[in-house]
Amino acid sequence: MDLPERIAAVRAGSGEPAAMVGEFRRTAVLLPLSGGRFMTGHEGGVRWIYAFTGERQLARFARARGAAPGEAWEYAAVLGARVLDVLVPELPGPAGVAVDVADEDGSMLLPPVRGVVPDEAAGDAAAAAEGAAAATGAAAATTTGAPGAAGAPAGAGPAVPRQRPSGWAR
Repeated sequence: MDLPERIAAVRAGSGEPAAMVGEFRRTAVLLPLSGGRFMTGHEGGVRWIYAFTGERQLARFARARGAAPGEAWEYAAVLGARVLDVLVPELPGPAGVAVDVADEDGSMLLPPVRGVVPDEAAGDAAAAAEGAAAATGAAAATTTGAPGAAGAPAGAGPAVPRQRPSGWAR
């Protein structure tokens, strides 16, 4: 089962959240870039790194953010484990990952809690994650909209590592 299928199963109540997180860790996800930094949003006291399971999902996000059809968006392909273990801890305050946020039926939040992010990044983030879930109307860390979509700071995330594979989504 690939990551979108695992997300769908968890959203339907028939999947295992731990297996979904494991699949995220093994999957190369696309992180949109702005000004040489990963794009993030802020919602419910949590900074969310935007991650996408494919170019179509990233293109939907770009269009939702006002990009013209065919406009190219730069992105980096990063292994999910690196996102959770390296990038999330680099951000100040509680941080998690918002996967496929422009897909109403296929999005998922990976909150800053133990078992998802490293213990040192989870810290006291449980209350912040609960607040984010409440703010997005989410249950079991799912979302139907981009965290902080209105006025989300672009490029507020960590700098892009030099060894990144990258491309352009249209």
